[in-house]
Amino acid sequence: MFEAIAFYLFAALTIAMFTITVMTSQALYALTAMAAGMIFISAFFFILGADFLGVIQIIVYTGAVMALYAFGMMFFDTTRTVVEKRDNPRVIFILGVLAATLVVFILVSPIISTHIEANYPINAAMGNSETIGLILFTKFLVPFEIAAVMLLVAMIAGIVLAGKKMDKSLTLMAEEEIALMSATQAKPETEEGAH
Repeated sequence: MFEAIAFYLFAALTIAMFTITVMTSQALYALTAMAAGMIFISAFFFILGADFLGVIQIIVYTGAVMALYAFGMMFFDTTRTVVEKRDNPRVIFILGVLAATLVVFILVSPIISTHIEANYPINAAMGNSETIGLILFTKFLVPFEIAAVMLLVAMIAGIVLAGKKMDKSLTLMAEEEIALMSATQAKPETEEGAH
């Protein structure tokens, strides 16, 4: 009974957070809601008894990936409202429905199949975390290290690229200077649209 209540509660909270992420026009709100959604996803792992995966979900996604998104936000002027140009919304809707159907089919097909066997079943004597660590650092050590190096390179590249655009600080500028800067950026765009 407790698991069912917790599941539906965290499912509703997760859907709400990711809905805010997709629907809001403010980048900071989207980033915060996405981090909250990632934390709520980790609750599912804790409910299932996979404590290690729950902690990894919080550390990796909420910590590392959200830090990379924060670096990505530095590239964009979050004070300016962005209007999407959708030439054909019907095609976008059809592609979205097809992608959602494909995801549901991929997730449901192993559940309804009768030939499911775990390649690495959990040994009750060792425990969940020890079994995952043993597999990860023996059989999958090279892919694990390659992924770690790729994440490190991406983080360093984000810092370097974001540092090139840090010549002006919006927090140290007066509101009049920010408004003037936004007006000068908007003016060339309207001139380009007129041509």
